[in-house]
Amino acid sequence: MTQTIQKTLRDSAAMRWTALLLLALGMFCSYIFMDILSPIKDLMLSERGWDSTAFGTMQGSEVFLNVFVFFLIFAGIILDKMGVRFTAVLSGAVMLVGAVIKWYAVTDSFAGSGLEQWFTDNLNYIPVFDELGVSPFYEGMPASAKFAACGFMIFGCGCEMAGITVSRGIVKWFKGREMALAMGSEMALARLGVATCMIFSPFFAKLGGSISVSRSVAFGVVLMCIALIMFIVYFFMDKKLDSQTGEAEEKDDPFKISDIGKILTSSGFWLVALLCVLYYSAIFPFQKYAVNMLQCNLSLTEPAQDSFWAGQSVTIVQYIIMLVVAATAFASNFQKNKNLKYGMLGVSIVALIIYCYMGYMRQSAEAIFAVFPLLAVGITPILGSYVDHKGKAATMLVLGSLLLIGCHLTFAFILPLFKGSAVGGIIIAYLTILVLGASFSLVPASLWPSVPKLVEPKIIGSAYALIFWIQNIGLWLFPLLIGKVLDSTNPGVTDPTQYNYTAPLVMLACLGVAALVLGLLLKVVDRKKGIGLEEPNIKE
Repeated sequence: MTQTIQKTLRDSAAMRWTALLLLALGMFCSYIFMDILSPIKDLMLSERGWDSTAFGTMQGSEVFLNVFVFFLIFAGIILDKMGVRFTAVLSGAVMLVGAVIKWYAVTDSFAGSGLEQWFTDNLNYIPVFDELGVSPFYEGMPASAKFAACGFMIFGCGCEMAGITVSRGIVKWFKGREMALAMGSEMALARLGVATCMIFSPFFAKLGGSISVSRSVAFGVVLMCIALIMFIVYFFMDKKLDSQTGEAEEKDDPFKISDIGKILTSSGFWLVALLCVLYYSAIFPFQKYAVNMLQCNLSLTEPAQDSFWAGQSVTIVQYIIMLVVAATAFASNFQKNKNLKYGMLGVSIVALIIYCYMGYMRQSAEAIFAVFPLLAVGITPILGSYVDHKGKAATMLVLGSLLLIGCHLTFAFILPLFKGSAVGGIIIAYLTILVLGASFSLVPASLWPSVPKLVEPKIIGSAYALIFWIQNIGLWLFPLLIGKVLDSTNPGVTDPTQYNYTAPLVMLACLGVAALVLGLLLKVVDRKKGIGLEEPNIKE
């Protein structure tokens, strides 16, 4: 008598990668909204009167509640008690609410309204937070920036909750399988959101020949609706998995405050968490200023208004080419037929060259920076697969830190030397941005899959929440610092394309140096305590 082996959705490669795709698409949309105003920083000055300090304060507000009201810690507890699917839908709903508020803040309807007057007259002094120097508002901050900051705070709560939920969901579906590859692939797709944002935010802001920054944010709101739908579909898929396995959602395993103590007493956890905050603080805040930095350091000349390169259709064409680059580079990693593999890789390289040429012809800083995640999309599956089968996660973090340092120093000292060279400057910019994106891909492929090795399975959600909370301290502080440093080192500069970015970039390079030191220390601790960070996820 033969015994039938019951297979679950998780045992099907197609089903678990479908679950991953749903989660990744949700994060893709959230990444677009996260930086929706970044490529139009100059327009926020001209249209809404936001200087660099106001812009940086608003951008840093995204993580204010997560850091100072400890919302991320509560999010981790909610995740551990209520489970992946409930928290995923909740995070999508919270992001949508925050996105709608931020959209209204930059609309013409808000300008001149009673609400604008209220925000002008209030929130100029926040007790305790002002004394500590961490207030998300300040006297003289434009009302639209204040209200946008309120919406961005709410969005940030949902976004970071989604981040830890997606990580936990991937662990649930991929543990013992290709987990590093899954996490790396999820972030590769999500980071295409950065490129999408850089291309389409200016496109919608300038659509039809009239400037409206609210159109860009409205585009982001529509995408947040899509993200919520993705999480709802995942809800039912995850519920089906639990009905097959007989597993109860995590809420049946009671959470104890003492569990947090177990996490905090792990030296490996602290090193990973500090590495995370240093590394991400040198990337995400930079993204918010990167387009403006390129505008200040490149000699860009707008193409003739009647040319193809100044039209709106070129944006769509370039985005399609970008998708070809990403799709063929990513898919080439999974081809066993060598001719097909290298053929797809060749198509990807040719498409990337065409994309870069189009960015040059458009003389667009936004299109140039949009190349940021493209190399990462191609190499992240390689890195993830390597960590799954060979290990060396801590070594990859060290390598990522070295690349990070080199890129920021190149932006600070080498790129300005080519400002008079229309071609040379753009080539340097493209190469540096591609390498920076590649260094960023080392983190999801190596850092996040290491967390389950540091803590017990039932408190993985809380462990991710604590790491994200520590990370959010940097994500709150450094957008604000960059804005303040820009204003203080560029006194009297009123043209947003004439800032000197040397000081902020050196500051970010210093974060890379600190991350390098911690990465080397993590390798030592891993070797002494046998944490297993250098060991493969899949045991042969």
